[in-house]
Amino acid sequence: MTEMIYGSMSVPVVRESNSNWWYTIDRVMLSAVFLLFAIGLLLSMASSPALAEKNGLAEFYYTQRQFIFGSLALITMLILSRFSPTMVRRLGVLGFFCALIALLALPVIGTNFGKGATRWISLGFASVQPSEFLKPGFVIMIAWLVAAGKMKNGPPGRLMATLLTGFLVTVLALQPDFGQATLLLSAFFAIMFVAGFNYIWMFCVAVIVMLGAQFAYSNSEHVAGRIDSFLSADIDPYTQIGYAANAISNGGFLGAGVGEGTVKYKLPDAHTDFIMAVAAEEYGVLLCWLVTGVFGFIVFRSFMKLMRTGDHFTRFAGVGLTTLLGAQSMINLGVAARLFPTKGMTLPFISYGGSSLVAIGITFGFLLALTRERSTPTPIIQGITR
Repeated sequence: MTEMIYGSMSVPVVRESNSNWWYTIDRVMLSAVFLLFAIGLLLSMASSPALAEKNGLAEFYYTQRQFIFGSLALITMLILSRFSPTMVRRLGVLGFFCALIALLALPVIGTNFGKGATRWISLGFASVQPSEFLKPGFVIMIAWLVAAGKMKNGPPGRLMATLLTGFLVTVLALQPDFGQATLLLSAFFAIMFVAGFNYIWMFCVAVIVMLGAQFAYSNSEHVAGRIDSFLSADIDPYTQIGYAANAISNGGFLGAGVGEGTVKYKLPDAHTDFIMAVAAEEYGVLLCWLVTGVFGFIVFRSFMKLMRTGDHFTRFAGVGLTTLLGAQSMINLGVAARLFPTKGMTLPFISYGGSSLVAIGITFGFLLALTRERSTPTPIIQGITR
């Protein structure tokens, strides 16, 4: 619709056949994802049996579910990686509106599972967290708006993107879900930086964000408690951060040995948010370095490939998706090492979780599609979409 109103979009239409998918996909990044998934299954076998026993379930119940959801995520990723940037845009925008409707419906149909925040929709056999699926769609939507704004006689894309981001961050903060709000802001700022932002405009946005953070700290005991605990010089050994710190210290360089860790019996989120504490205790800092290195490699390689594209939408969307992956990984790893306050955020492809695994599969599928090697694009005729 935007093409018809404002003229031609900058999204290229590339005529490709699926037969050359294997030769155009970034096989190195694809291999890195499968490595992360394998590490996730390995760590799940170490961390989840304690929780399964506590809940009266089969020993590897959570590992089996992670394999199922992870396989679904990988299949989704491979399917999406075959699409052109035009199809990525269309699917991303459609997914964004679907996730937004589900997010806004949470006060009516959502549940909190006793965690204090209404973030999930229970389906009986599983639960869905709309904010997880909102993130990739949000990036595609923002990239589309900013790219359209760069066209002659285009819409005020940056203003629209800023207002949309502010609205979504406010909705997430009210749940409260400051972790997901932080990821949306990270992707927004990354896209604006690449698009060539106005310093005064971005300074004003940054000031508003800081004022919002101050308001949250002053009016939310939950937020204030996490920040105060993080800033405290002493670590309470009976908190999540205390257990994680002890696990990392006990693991040393090579770890205490497979199955020899104890933190999985004490941390309720050992298989999700604090999966790296289990990795550090049983396999040592060496495995943590490997995981960190793989994520860093994916981010660096993605940015290098995106720098070579001249299409605005592809570059903006790719940078936003890469920032999502990188920021989420950095926050999860940083929380386990007490570099950030606790956020309740999973580690992509490694932590247990149905919504997070499938959503990460969608995110990386879009990224692989945008970073494929392509021939010279066929221009879009003004006013006509193909």
